[in-house]
Amino acid sequence: MELRDIEIFLTLADELHFGRTAERLNVSQARVSQAIAKQERRMGTALFERTSRQVALTPVGARLRDDLRQGYELIQSGLAAASRHRQEPEGGVTVATMGAIGYEMRPVVEEFVRRHPSCTVEPREFHFSDPFGRLRRGEVDVQVTWLPVEEPDVRVGPRVLTEGRVLAMSSNHPLACESGVSVEVLADEPVFDVGAGVPSYWEQAMLPRRTPSGRPVRRGRPVRTFHEILTRVAAGEGVTPLNAHVRSYYTMPGVAYVPIIDVPDTEWVLTWLVDRESPEIRAFAETARACGTRAL
Repeated sequence: MELRDIEIFLTLADELHFGRTAERLNVSQARVSQAIAKQERRMGTALFERTSRQVALTPVGARLRDDLRQGYELIQSGLAAASRHRQEPEGGVTVATMGAIGYEMRPVVEEFVRRHPSCTVEPREFHFSDPFGRLRRGEVDVQVTWLPVEEPDVRVGPRVLTEGRVLAMSSNHPLACESGVSVEVLADEPVFDVGAGVPSYWEQAMLPRRTPSGRPVRRGRPVRTFHEILTRVAAGEGVTPLNAHVRSYYTMPGVAYVPIIDVPDTEWVLTWLVDRESPEIRAFAETARACGTRAL
């Protein structure tokens, strides 16, 4: 007897009504009748007495109900336990960040491991010149990136960090000693070209093509890594907006960081591929949500 047929038999034994049984199991009334008829043919005896007014179990049907119910409940309990186990995180999560943001994610990582001792977190790095490549290639599970994210295959999770921005420039630059600068100064200096592989909307959030007043922002030498940027900035080849945490992590001779006073803060969020979501990813995102957003 198939499990579905057992379910139909036990439900009819409870309801003693073909219509209610069909509704409860979301099947047709004909499906219920067919299942019961098949079982009765197999056993060579009636399991239910049917009249125009009522349905009742025969003695054989009542005995079969009692015999089947305990086994069916054990099967259902085992299936439920297996499903719960499948949903529990127990493997590793590979988390990609840009540079020092990996260090700033330590509170989330430590809380995740505390909550799920059988899980591990493997750090990875990705570069701004290929912002979603490692996710799509399956090299990482989760990525911490700045908003906006407008990729249809990428899910945006909780916000984890927020910070201001600075303008990186040569320490010999006339503005290097200022306490703050406007984003409008981008129109006076070349900024670096980060390449065609970067979505335009994502690049625009950090390196606008025009200032708020409409002045064009010139693109200069191409760069692919953060340290290339710092080397070219120190050489006086251009300026570039960066996130403010660089002041704490990346001091370099010849480079000055001046706060940009009139741009929105950078918001860092968790992201992962929609079709690769796992119990581990969901648990990591839930931990990040519980930890809240931290200002750098």
